Amino acid sequence: MIKYHTNLTSRGYRALIYSGDHDMGVPYTGTEAWTRSVGYKIVDEWRPWTSNGQVAGYLQGYDNNLTFLTVKSTNTIDALFDSVRYVTIDEARGKKLFYYFVLSERNSSADPVVLWLNGGPGCSSFDGFVYEHGPFNFETGMNFETGMTKGSLPKLHLNPYSWSKVSNIIYLDSPAGVGFSYSANESDYVTGDLKTASDSHTFLLKWFELYPEFLSNPFFISGESYAGIYVPTLAHEVVKGLDAGVRPILNFKGYMVGNGVTDDVFDGNALVPFAHGMGLISDELFEEVTAECRGNFYNPASDNCENKLAKVYGDVNSLNIYNILEPCYHGTKALDTILGNTKLPSSFRKLGETERPLPVRKRMFGRAWPYQAPVRDGIVPTWPQILNSGDVPCIDDQVATLWLNTESVRKAINAEQESVSGRWDLCTSRILFTHDSGSMIKYHKNLTSRGYRALIYSGDHDMCVPFTGSEAWTRSVGYKVVDEWRPWTSHGQVAGYLQGYENNLTFLTIKGSGHTVPEYKPREALDFYSRWLDGKTI
Repeated sequence: MIKYHTNLTSRGYRALIYSGDHDMGVPYTGTEAWTRSVGYKIVDEWRPWTSNGQVAGYLQGYDNNLTFLTVKSTNTIDALFDSVRYVTIDEARGKKLFYYFVLSERNSSADPVVLWLNGGPGCSSFDGFVYEHGPFNFETGMNFETGMTKGSLPKLHLNPYSWSKVSNIIYLDSPAGVGFSYSANESDYVTGDLKTASDSHTFLLKWFELYPEFLSNPFFISGESYAGIYVPTLAHEVVKGLDAGVRPILNFKGYMVGNGVTDDVFDGNALVPFAHGMGLISDELFEEVTAECRGNFYNPASDNCENKLAKVYGDVNSLNIYNILEPCYHGTKALDTILGNTKLPSSFRKLGETERPLPVRKRMFGRAWPYQAPVRDGIVPTWPQILNSGDVPCIDDQVATLWLNTESVRKAINAEQESVSGRWDLCTSRILFTHDSGSMIKYHKNLTSRGYRALIYSGDHDMCVPFTGSEAWTRSVGYKVVDEWRPWTSHGQVAGYLQGYENNLTFLTIKGSGHTVPEYKPREALDFYSRWLDGKTI
């Protein structure tokens, strides 16, 4: 390969040759020798390089942009996971938040840094990493081509629609007690919206201290579902810190929320008009429930209203609330049995077809709030607590659970042993969480009025947080419409609709998508994501 390296670097192409210095399979001594043998002039003499204030290895730079680098006390595979680790946000209490940092495949030194948060509350952001827009697609279970059987480790494929194609992404497990994040003091597992936002802000400040080379990059906060609370409250903390001159100074530009919990009234009133518009309830029932409830479906004021709402719930109860186009799986019933029971015709379900190279999860879990119980102030039950109630939604997340609870995987990604941080669960039952921040509308209005960009997007077949509520609350902010309701396209096809408001507030739908947009419509999601980050017209 030496002649290839010489030819490429002599023509101006940059090359980084790195070696874990304790790898005996391909020892660094040989790599160091052949880079030296090319005969280029040394322009950066052998010296240590540092990470987190500690010597991490040594490097030597040659002309023609050829660099040789060692990574101290590791093998090469471990070096790839160096950006997966913990940040201690409270030394005295031993509170540590876990993150996975993925570099942009386009231009990491200039592309935006995006923080991703999943909801719950209590759900790990590895949900987004494994199932939505991370760098890999995960394949497991019985496969007729590979012969893989249930219980084997998943096979990883590169994700052609990863959001790391155009951005650096931090996947954060928050608050402590969620995913791999933990505290030595279990009283920290009693928390809420405001404490979570404060802790996440502390994490960001410490993270950018660890990676100061990214301070000049545009920074955005994003998330879905209950992160409709996490995102604006954290954005508020970041802006408050900027106002106070807290260092390091983050280059915060805006935020994105997908199918996000926002306001108890708007969210609570969204289901009935959604169900009617989708043809899930009759005109007669819609007229009756509207008349009896007087449009107030969230807080019924009479028995007649409650009775009519019960009929609505009865009509939609057997559907998959996260995507009404998808069948709802229960237990181990056969696929054809479930398909036979669905109320939706096959022609209608085809709207939800995806170009994802591997199958979308057929059973969902830990996403947001069931329509029977919109989020209100006070204690928010976690998903495991809801499941214990007997109201079991369509569930199955064995891929992530198997992968992230394998000892070798935990070691590779620098997660603590189970005896320290606990078992990894997609959504945990060990936190006691309080919704104590009220409606998010005031946060959105404050942030956008100060010039921060906001994209509010909704999969239009999600019945958990229906687009009808998100459309209503964005309109209620009272901003002037500057980009009137219109279709937006992806690869020459209508992919959804949007309406743009002044102060850089945009509401957008994704046609045929459910609650987790990047999972159901990965290509379309990457399209609107990349255009919005780059400040282009969607």
